[in-house]
Amino acid sequence: MQKKNILIAVSGGIAAYKACDLVSRLGKKGYSIKVIMTRSATQFVAPITFEALSHNKCETQVFDETNEDPIAHITLAKWADVFVLVPATANIIAKIVHGIADDLVSTTALACYCPKIICPAMNVHMYENTVTQENILRAKQLGYTIVEPETGLLACQDVGKGKLASLDTIQEAIESIFDEKLLEGKRVLVNAGPTIEALDPVRFISNHSSGKQGYAIAQAAKKLGAKVTLISGPVALEPIPGIETIYIQSAQDMMDAVQARFEDNDYFILAAAISDYRSKETAPQKMKKQGDTMEIELVKNPDILAWLGAHKKEGQIVCGFAMETENLEHNAQEKCVKKHCDLLIGNNLFTQGAGFQTPTNVVTLFTKDTIQPLGKMSKEEVGELILKTMKQMEDHNTCS
Repeated sequence: MQKKNILIAVSGGIAAYKACDLVSRLGKKGYSIKVIMTRSATQFVAPITFEALSHNKCETQVFDETNEDPIAHITLAKWADVFVLVPATANIIAKIVHGIADDLVSTTALACYCPKIICPAMNVHMYENTVTQENILRAKQLGYTIVEPETGLLACQDVGKGKLASLDTIQEAIESIFDEKLLEGKRVLVNAGPTIEALDPVRFISNHSSGKQGYAIAQAAKKLGAKVTLISGPVALEPIPGIETIYIQSAQDMMDAVQARFEDNDYFILAAAISDYRSKETAPQKMKKQGDTMEIELVKNPDILAWLGAHKKEGQIVCGFAMETENLEHNAQEKCVKKHCDLLIGNNLFTQGAGFQTPTNVVTLFTKDTIQPLGKMSKEEVGELILKTMKQMEDHNTCS
């Protein structure tokens, strides 16, 4: 793939120092980076810092007698595959959205026809000011991508919204510009994490699922251009920006959430570890310890995968998951056929690099007719592979 050119524009806010780390991270990923700065930004970070990190000259002025290029703002605008304003102060946002071009950053922004990203960072009161909010809205209407600031303790010791978004979030926004939009126009529903089935107000039945694989699939679907809905059990994972997330507790909650969105989605990927059984009765008060044994009557939970397999319509594709501890191939393929899955992802809990809590997975892809074992991959890579396989099945009309 051709090397991509990223133009980082730095304005004069205290968060300017974070742009140094962003340039370093992007450079390590093989992107070609150039940096331009407002005069105020140079009061926070010296241009030579960006030159050392980007391995390119850092421009700071429209009229620079030392620059051999008399129209650097035009040259830079044509060079860039994406323009990223980070951090973006209230002042520079106001200038850019109203076409004021009185410094190198605002002039270059006006000349750019590539995708443009604005990463606001400022005091909470400045951010929440009606004028700033109107300018941000105008930026969105003009086609800019806005990476929303976070809420937290600000440099001025105020607490509120205005903190520069995390570098992971900014990097994701940049890289999404370059991602292949294989699933553009598709609607993907993913579930993730465990469910919990209450025994009483204190205790419950659950499992060790971390939700990492389901969240990785949702993230991959977003990167591939899909509109994603994530239905999540209780997990210790951060929400994914740009993805509608519904939080549930029990298997019945999960079933209700899936059924409510059945008509609206094209792909269904059931990565959640859903409890097969629940207590027939939930005690209204904490159950007291009595005797050496306790008997709890369990009843079967609804089978969401089987319901989807039985009700899917033309154009809808269903992918299930099966974690086994033995006889993976037999059990997983039997489940695939029995529940009318188009695709089923199987893994063995005891395989090194697979299972709960790990950043990697070792899976086998099953259809009713085929078995495809795969090596160890990151959960993000597994997610992307699943989605591309589903798209390929749709394109070649090989769904069951």
